[in-house]
Amino acid sequence: MAQTDEFGEDLADFVRRVAELKASRSVPPDDLPTVLDAAIFELDHVADQLWPWFQRLSSDNPSGAASVDRQEQQLLKALFQRVPVPVALVDRETVVRRLNFAATAFTGVRAGYATGRPLTGFLAHADRAAFRSQAAAVARGEGDRGLTVHLQQQPSVPVRATLTALRPSGEPRTAVLVVLQPGDFQGSSEGTVPGPAMPNLSETTRHAALMDLVDAMTTALLSASGGDRSAVLARAAGVLHGRFADWVVADAGAARPSRTTVLGPPERAEEVAAVAGQDPAACPLVVEAARGGSTALQVRPEDPDAFGRDTSGAPVLVRANVTSLLCVPLTTESGPVRGVLTLFRSGARLAFSMAEAQAMDMMSRHIALAMARLN
Repeated sequence: MAQTDEFGEDLADFVRRVAELKASRSVPPDDLPTVLDAAIFELDHVADQLWPWFQRLSSDNPSGAASVDRQEQQLLKALFQRVPVPVALVDRETVVRRLNFAATAFTGVRAGYATGRPLTGFLAHADRAAFRSQAAAVARGEGDRGLTVHLQQQPSVPVRATLTALRPSGEPRTAVLVVLQPGDFQGSSEGTVPGPAMPNLSETTRHAALMDLVDAMTTALLSASGGDRSAVLARAAGVLHGRFADWVVADAGAARPSRTTVLGPPERAEEVAAVAGQDPAACPLVVEAARGGSTALQVRPEDPDAFGRDTSGAPVLVRANVTSLLCVPLTTESGPVRGVLTLFRSGARLAFSMAEAQAMDMMSRHIALAMARLN
C-alpha cells in the first residue's frame, strides 16, 4: 500500500511538471532549448522509472495493510493539538499538514487556511529559502536542524524554529515536525533588565503607506461626479496601479463579467492588450470570486492557468511573471457581487501580505458601495 501511495505521489508530481512545461511555450525563443531538454528528461523518466514501477505494482498485487488502532490515533491527534508549544507538521516542501492550537495563536493564521499552503509563505521573504533548504535536509534524513526566522506579520521578532524528522505510521514519506519558540535567542545575560522596546519603523512605515492608500481610494471615490460603474472601476484601478500593484485587472458584473480596465507596466503594452482582450469567464480565479465572493491571496501561484490564457494563448500568470496575486470580489456585507479586482505583483517586488489583503478587502467594500449608488 505504501508503494502504491508513493507511486501516486510521483505520478502527480510528473503531471504538475508537464503542466509547467506546457506553460513554458510562451518563453523567448532563445530559452526554448532548455525547455526541450527538460521535456526529453521527463520522457526518459516515464520510460525508465514510472512505467517499470507501474508494471511491478500491477504484478505484485499487495495485500491490505494491518488495521490501525483508531483510539490511539485519536489520542495522538488530541495530544498534538493540546501541546502548549506552537507545533506544525509539514512535508519536505514545507506544505502544512497540521497546525496545533498554540501555533494558530502564535502565527495568527487559522489551521484551515494554513493547511495545504507552504509554511514559508508566513515567514519573512529573506528567511524562506533557508527554511526550505533545512526542511528538505531533515526530510532526507540528515539530522535535526534549527534556525532563527521571522514571521511576516511580525518581522522584528526573532523566532527559533527547530526541525526534526517524523515518519507517520502507514505513510511512505518522512514528514518534518517544526517547533516554533518566540524570543531573542542570541541571548542576554541573566538578570539584565530589558530596556523599553524600540519602535518598529519598517512596520510603522508599511502601515502608514496602507493608510495613505486607503485615504487616496476613499478620496477618489467620493470626489468623483457622474460616470457609470466602469468609470468607478477605472478610478479605483488608477489608485492601485503602481503604488500597490504592478498589474490591475478590473471586471464588472458577476453572472457575466466584462473586462473594463487593465493597467500594467508601461513597457509591456502588447501583454496589457492581450489581457484586456481576454474573456473573464475563462479566468478560474475571477469566476470563483464572482460566484463565491471570497478573496484569494496567492504567493508564487502553482497553477499557471489559474488566471486563464490571454489572446495569444499564453498563461497570463507566466507571461506577466506573477509572483503574488490578490483576487478580490467587490461586494458589501449583504449585497451582491458587483465586480472583481485582480492585482498582480511581479519580479522582485515583495509579495502581498495578509495586512495588505485586509486593507484591500476594506477598499473593495468602499468600491462596491460607490458602484451601488449608480443603480
